[in-house]
Amino acid sequence: MVTLTNTLSGKKETFRSLQPDRVTLYACGITPYDRAHIGHARSYVSFDLLYRWLIFLGYDVTYCRNFTDIDDKLLKKAQSVLGDQMRYPEIAEKIIAQYQNEMKALNCVSPYYEPRVTDHIPLIITFIEKLIEKGHAYESDGDVYFSIDSFPEYGKLSKQRVDELCTGARVQPGEKKYDPLDFALWKKESEGTFWKSPWGWGRPGWHIECSALASYYLGDQIDIHGGGRDLLFPHHENEVAQSESLTGKPFAQFWIHNGLMRLDAEKMSKSLGNIIAIEDILKQYDPMELRFYFLQHHYHSPMEFSFSDLDGACKSYRRLCRALHDVAIGTFSKEHLEALPITARMLAFLKDDLNSAGLLGVVFENLDTLKENQALASAVKQIVHNILGLRLQIVPEKEQAITPEIQKLIDEREAARAQKDWARADAIRDQLTQMGYEVRDRK
Repeated sequence: MVTLTNTLSGKKETFRSLQPDRVTLYACGITPYDRAHIGHARSYVSFDLLYRWLIFLGYDVTYCRNFTDIDDKLLKKAQSVLGDQMRYPEIAEKIIAQYQNEMKALNCVSPYYEPRVTDHIPLIITFIEKLIEKGHAYESDGDVYFSIDSFPEYGKLSKQRVDELCTGARVQPGEKKYDPLDFALWKKESEGTFWKSPWGWGRPGWHIECSALASYYLGDQIDIHGGGRDLLFPHHENEVAQSESLTGKPFAQFWIHNGLMRLDAEKMSKSLGNIIAIEDILKQYDPMELRFYFLQHHYHSPMEFSFSDLDGACKSYRRLCRALHDVAIGTFSKEHLEALPITARMLAFLKDDLNSAGLLGVVFENLDTLKENQALASAVKQIVHNILGLRLQIVPEKEQAITPEIQKLIDEREAARAQKDWARADAIRDQLTQMGYEVRDRK
């Protein structure tokens, strides 16, 4: 039995796909207006783990992750950097290329489909037209809005009450909608810009894009829809409203959300300006060290980032690499791995809501045992390499500059050792360790 936490029900549920042996998986991708940060990295490593796990279980998985390559923030960035909002494709191309290289470095398998919104405008327009025909959307002076009142179940995913959402809600200047909670499906733009539609020139709103793309590539009903918890409301709630209003069917049977990455007790986000870009962190750390750091935490839980915790994860990962370096990656069947006590325990943690932290705990508890049993070590390496996606290659030691302060501590320790003041020598060694220096005594 495999369980996953379903945001829709708020509890762990046994996973069963809509079609035997086949899974459709959709994850919301980036808006390429700025460099991706480690919050993005954690999210996509989490869904890469889910993808790999489902394949191991024997499913034929169709994975789709989009690029929102037309958006208010992207237009604003093009205007500020290039002096022309219509040059937004240049910004998007650069960021997408960098992001794809970073995902490759993190050993995330590329989804089967990676559609860009700008390649699917006619599809989105058709989706909006159908919503209008069914009475779930309306045109207003060139804009098109979804009518919240037309979907009585609005709020069921995020557990929001419409009456509470209405409190304080206001129609913004320039908006002509029936209800303050109605959201944009199509945004009016100047004549001759962006795309022509039945409502005039304009561009799609954010939420409609994922509904249209998921339906086109995966079907009206999908098995799993995922993303960061920050997307739960309003984005995913609005997707539910759009898709289910059009089809009359449940959109996704499982909604999976990874916990937020936090820095100094605040959500990490570009809008708050407290991000650490993937590009910057990979200048200091090996990509597999970062991936291992994420996998030490349960995907569903919030994660407080700290460099000291990341440094600790690096040491653990390097220990794991050394332990399994000379071991071949196994090619055992799922049934064989489930029959071995240690690997069975590892897989049991994954079956219980994708608990990668618990799996790694089993591995480290048994490192001494693995040294004595190459076949078992090979089976363990197969799981860690193929499902957790860790390459397990020895990470070269970084050369560290010896500052005058560090050299003074080293000299003091040598003097303490010469005087057989072992307590003082140990204290200085501990101090150097906390500063990121490993001390190895010459024999």
